[in-house]
Amino acid sequence: MKVVILCGGYGTRIRDVADNIPKPMIPIGRFPILWHIMKYYASFGHRDFVLCLGYKSSVIKDFFINYEAHTKDFTIELGRKDTLTFHNDHDESDWRVTLADTGLEAMTGARIKRIQKYVGDDDFMLTYGDGVGDIDLSRLQAFHRGHGRTLTVTGVRPPGRFGELVHAEGVITEFNEKPQATGGRISGGFFVATPNVFDYLNDDEGLVFEQQPMRSLVADQQLMVFEHDGFWQPMDTSREFQLLNSLYDEGRAPWVRW
Repeated sequence: MKVVILCGGYGTRIRDVADNIPKPMIPIGRFPILWHIMKYYASFGHRDFVLCLGYKSSVIKDFFINYEAHTKDFTIELGRKDTLTFHNDHDESDWRVTLADTGLEAMTGARIKRIQKYVGDDDFMLTYGDGVGDIDLSRLQAFHRGHGRTLTVTGVRPPGRFGELVHAEGVITEFNEKPQATGGRISGGFFVATPNVFDYLNDDEGLVFEQQPMRSLVADQQLMVFEHDGFWQPMDTSREFQLLNSLYDEGRAPWVRW
């Protein structure tokens, strides 16, 4: 399936981490969180991407136009033409990436509508450019195809803000730092959609996908939930930026399958 990734927001809540790049380009380790999301999809065989760009789109365009230089070691002989020599390979040579400017001020519904021509008549995956998880995308895809409705959303348990203590008669038996909550579910993104979803969208810049379009899908009984109890974490704040980087640096990142 093609994978549509929303990359156009302003990311105002995480400006204290980086205010000169769009949020999808904020790094986890050496590479942007957007790259991590794409690597995760690619690990399930989905390597055809459509990026919905907006705020500071030139930064994302530059990353992919100069992908080799951004991701490989190289030698350049200054003052001479055509002397760039790359020293290592990468596993992304079969990726296809469409970079679509969907408007600086457009909201999520309008952005999705504006890339309809790049998706075609097939089902497609859709997610946000600022969150990672260990969702089983093969099971998600099979679930979506099995129910035959317009849209599937991955329902996750929101990460807890505080540590969780498990005890027996006062003796701690388990301590979990910032576990997934055990209450209700929220949308974690990681959608799968049929082309019929575009019937619920229009080009109005103020159209928020998560509001009227989703409510209309609910009213028409065309929205299904795929339940995910594993890891899921957005990167909306500096605290979450630090958490994701610490998991990655310590080799404990649940989304890393490569």
